[in-house]
Amino acid sequence: MNVKQKFYLLLALFQIVLVFTIFFSVDGIIGIVSAQTGTNFDYFNSPTSTALAIGSALAVGFSVIASGIAIKTVGTAAISAVSEREGTFTKAFLIVALCEALAIYGLIVAVLLWTKIPSPV
Repeated sequence: MNVKQKFYLLLALFQIVLVFTIFFSVDGIIGIVSAQTGTNFDYFNSPTSTALAIGSALAVGFSVIASGIAIKTVGTAAISAVSEREGTFTKAFLIVALCEALAIYGLIVAVLLWTKIPSPV
């Protein structure tokens, strides 16, 4: 197994850990709050909150992975273009910045999903 395969394996394991952490943290937080108040929070402990939490984790995870792949591809081409002709720096910089914006868009979607998770308070 070469270094690239090890990196992708570790990245996939990190995503799995992230999804399980968010999945169990939502149920754990809701369970603690409902145990303290003594009321029934069936709506807050529903599959909807779990789906929103997993959706937000996947939004961040997939957008960051896609952004990394895009930056790897475009960044290599941008460095090659700038080394041959210095006038292409602005165009290359804009394209790399658009690839970075992909990760920010995923984070924004994740925050929007996270705020829709019902809270018992």
